Amino acid sequence: MFFHPMDFLILIAFGLSLWAQFRVKGTFNRFAEVPVSTGMTGAEAARRMLDANGLSNIPVEHIPGTLTDHYDPIDRVVRLSDPVYLGQSISAVSVACHEVGHAIQHKVSYPMLVARHRIFPIVNFSSGIAPLLLIAGFLLHQPNLILFGIIFFSAAVAFQLITLPVEFNASSRARTLMIQMGFIRNSEEDGVGKVLNAAALTYVAAALISLLELIKYVWIFNSSSDDD
Repeated sequence: MFFHPMDFLILIAFGLSLWAQFRVKGTFNRFAEVPVSTGMTGAEAARRMLDANGLSNIPVEHIPGTLTDHYDPIDRVVRLSDPVYLGQSISAVSVACHEVGHAIQHKVSYPMLVARHRIFPIVNFSSGIAPLLLIAGFLLHQPNLILFGIIFFSAAVAFQLITLPVEFNASSRARTLMIQMGFIRNSEEDGVGKVLNAAALTYVAAALISLLELIKYVWIFNSSSDDD
């Protein structure tokens, strides 16, 4: 059974995901044209925030692309894309400080970040095998395979759900520190919030899709069990 009533909700969530991706790009581009009053670049903001939080050992690297910014917890480095590293805009400073927020989480062992790091090896394995088990279970009408597929898929869903507080907390830390350290003026706080909230929405949409898919698989499994 490959079509299910839950597919309607999944399609709606997928549409939300596409809209979120469009919005984050549009919001970033919009505020990339708005200079930050301090005139600092994203790289300068990241460096100052890292140093102020006892993380002078973490480098800030320049990487190609757009919206490829991230904090690497393994190499312990903040990597910023072209328009963020060199940009002197609200978007550039907001994204750069958000990534530093992750570095600060790492330093203080933020519980949700620790949980995400611990579950990652499991998710890396389960996300590859879960679809195979589910497809095989549906084609062969083997509830046991579907059950194992659901269990493995649940790990991936848990990872995405744990990611939500990690991302929101990093943005909250960044926003608070940007104000405290004088990176932005009060009049610029609204723009910072819009940039960070737009980015967070993409994670919400992705988690919603995965959660709805999991509910669908559990529903199908329960239905097949009842038929037996």
